[in-house]
Amino acid sequence: MSTKKCTKIYLFFVFFHLLIVLSYEEQQLNSCNIFEGSWIYDESYPIYDSLKCPFINQGLNCIKNGRKDQFYLKYRWQPTDCNLPKFNGENLLKNFRGKNFMFVGDSLSSNQWQSLACMLHAAVPNSNYTFDSTKDRSVLSFPEFNFTVTFLKDGFLVDLVVEKVGRVLKLDTLSQTEQWKGVDVLIFNSYHWWIHTGRQQTWDYFQVGDKLYKEMDHMAAYKIALTTWAKWIDSNVNPAVTEVFFQGISAIHARGKDWDEPQVKDCSGQTKPIEGSTYPGERYPGEAVVKSVLSNMTKPVNLLDITLLTQLRKDGHPSRVASGALNDCSHWCVAGVPDTWNELLYTMLLQK
Repeated sequence: MSTKKCTKIYLFFVFFHLLIVLSYEEQQLNSCNIFEGSWIYDESYPIYDSLKCPFINQGLNCIKNGRKDQFYLKYRWQPTDCNLPKFNGENLLKNFRGKNFMFVGDSLSSNQWQSLACMLHAAVPNSNYTFDSTKDRSVLSFPEFNFTVTFLKDGFLVDLVVEKVGRVLKLDTLSQTEQWKGVDVLIFNSYHWWIHTGRQQTWDYFQVGDKLYKEMDHMAAYKIALTTWAKWIDSNVNPAVTEVFFQGISAIHARGKDWDEPQVKDCSGQTKPIEGSTYPGERYPGEAVVKSVLSNMTKPVNLLDITLLTQLRKDGHPSRVASGALNDCSHWCVAGVPDTWNELLYTMLLQK
């Protein structure tokens, strides 16, 4: 048999073997819960250098703000039963050429938007971009790919209106929906503003229909509001055109006793994740609300279920690095944990 023929046979078997491996990995990924897993140390992380990313809010750029330890940058999310595909920002831009993504929600949505902006910018550093940012909206575009990713601030999703009586949170009305129309990938988020009390609370009354309520269980109000949002999605979104995601509840690390370290006050000084794949603290009441509302929808909405993976990351917050006085144990350093949210978003998009 000639050398040339042997080479062809060898290449055929190599190619055939590769197809089998890729098919197996794809089947494994499709049957895997990518939100169950643990954090493992990986020297190849982070995906990008935050000092070279121009889209990060001052308070979240922890390295620039002087954070000394950098272990928190070196952890990769490892699902229990499969491996995540490596994030490829250029591939995302090419596959979604001519498309637009929009993050709608509170500052945790902004946290994820900033992360994705950095990941894409790092993937195509020589590609021109345009960037426009106002108080409630940030828009990053890559003209080469005709691709846009937007953050729209809307922490309740439903309307908060100032009236004579005071600040009224209208649980059954939506006014920003025109901006959601025509978007190819929508990633919504709403939770943290709902758990505020006292001076942090940004409303005076709830309203349902014509009735005002001075007091209402916050999770009951949250469920009414999410149901209002869900009805709009069911009535207005065409799944063949628009893919909808809901960012799950992101963890707060304000009390060490929540992760079985009662001697620890909060997230300050934490440098490593919680080991393993279980969190000793309680579940968030909003988790059940989100899953209940999504399960009753007629249109498909993908839950980006980040709760467990963020609960395990007591080390990933800005803490006191940014201001020295304000202790931030709810938002996340960029680069850092939100990069994993986008790796998971990328994986879910690939599965589509």
